[in-house]
Amino acid sequence: MTYFPDQGDDWQRTEPNAVGLDAHKLADAVSFAEASETPWPRDIEKDGRIPSLTDLEAPHWNEILGPIRPRGGPSGLIIKGGKIAAEWGEPDRPDMTFSIAKSYLSILTGVAVTDGLIGDLDEPIGDAVPGDLFAGAHNGAITWRHLLTQTSEWEGTLWDKPDLIDRNRQVGPGSDNSRKGQHRDLQAPGSYWEYNDVRVNLLSLCLLHTFKSPLPEVLKERIMGPIGASDTWEWMGYKNSFVEVDGRQMQSVPGGTHWGGGIHINTYDHARFGLLIHRDGMWNEQSILPEGWVRQLRAPSDIRPGYGFLWWLNTGGEEWPGTPENSYAAVGAGSNIIWIDPDNDLIVVARWMDQAAVAEFLAKVTQAV
Repeated sequence: MTYFPDQGDDWQRTEPNAVGLDAHKLADAVSFAEASETPWPRDIEKDGRIPSLTDLEAPHWNEILGPIRPRGGPSGLIIKGGKIAAEWGEPDRPDMTFSIAKSYLSILTGVAVTDGLIGDLDEPIGDAVPGDLFAGAHNGAITWRHLLTQTSEWEGTLWDKPDLIDRNRQVGPGSDNSRKGQHRDLQAPGSYWEYNDVRVNLLSLCLLHTFKSPLPEVLKERIMGPIGASDTWEWMGYKNSFVEVDGRQMQSVPGGTHWGGGIHINTYDHARFGLLIHRDGMWNEQSILPEGWVRQLRAPSDIRPGYGFLWWLNTGGEEWPGTPENSYAAVGAGSNIIWIDPDNDLIVVARWMDQAAVAEFLAKVTQAV
């Protein structure tokens, strides 16, 4: 029988050898994670900048608009067969998670598909959103799929942040962001991939108008409640991200913590979320996501084969060498990661690891199988 954990941290533990993992190699992977802490300061707010994000932006573009909190130390879980085979740090500590929130948005999009609120991912999205965010021929051609794959090339300003702020942005080890925020001629929607947090925040706003309910409420009711998550997670917006929906003031939430806010969550809850995705949107006997949605979000985009629906992919083994090519992950700055290896029934949640060490760490976990 397929195992699912009960509420909160009431989760079965297992000896690594009992689930086909080499205990010594797994312990080596955990030790490596503990020794590979991110160089980010522990108190980001006191430091006055967010590394690799606001520290690359000029005033006033770099203004923090939402809450941030001091971060914890290295923390993580290794899940095999749904059971905890290894854990370290403070997995019960709610913490910032940055762009992993993007992957939560992709799942809420699947919920909207389930509810019939989104019929065709390839239809222009403008009809679903009031106002002029999608006015004109260029923005008017943008679809849900374009926003989900970061190929929208949307042009505009949202919550005082212009899309230009993340043009020419690079992500990953060795990124060159010397041209970040500089002009680049836009391409046709669907023809160019760029990691752009303003456009992801636009997707979140579109989902708010689609559900006509604050996304944290939708997430709790449709995802986090059914999978038994704790009540310690929060999804916070910006001080200026309030809109009126059906006569009610609602706060739109960002797909990350680039300018503060975002999802603050503990490691156990992340692992539950990862297990839901790994189990194709099923939790116990309940179908939470539409059939085939997980398969869609893992499908490589034509323009960026290493990227799906706001999830990173290991297509060709390029993202995490030494791990299965069909593994995939939700990734946030810091580094924070929910990595899923479907072949080996593995889920790894790691927090606050040096970005340069992530691939080696995941390879060490793979070697323990």
